[in-house]
Amino acid sequence: MKSIRKYPVSLFLIAAIWTVCLIPIPETPLSDVPMMDKWTHFVMFGVLSLCIISEYVYRHRKPKGWDVALVGMLLPFAMGGMIELAQAYCTGGNRSGDVMDWLADGIGVLIGAAIGSLLVYYRARARKDI
Repeated sequence: MKSIRKYPVSLFLIAAIWTVCLIPIPETPLSDVPMMDKWTHFVMFGVLSLCIISEYVYRHRKPKGWDVALVGMLLPFAMGGMIELAQAYCTGGNRSGDVMDWLADGIGVLIGAAIGSLLVYYRARARKDI
């Protein structure tokens, strides 16, 4: 439990993403923008991945590459899949699960992780760890 508390911003983002993805969303003028839903998923999960990796690197003196990949990529991607399943089966028809949303989540995770990996590299370089 102590290790989870080291990631307050990531935990807040996780809770916010679950909430936003499971509550009914009213129609807005943005609903008419093509692929707005996909862009939203892309940005949410890209920011989440970047935030997790940033907090992980901040908390660990010498972060291991596989740990960063597991925590910063696999967990957000799995969470995206769980959210899509929850939207499909647990929202009473208010939301729909979509494989394309999960794909947008995954692309966002990859972009966020790529940016996070650059942060890991430059932080290690600044500390002369590489």
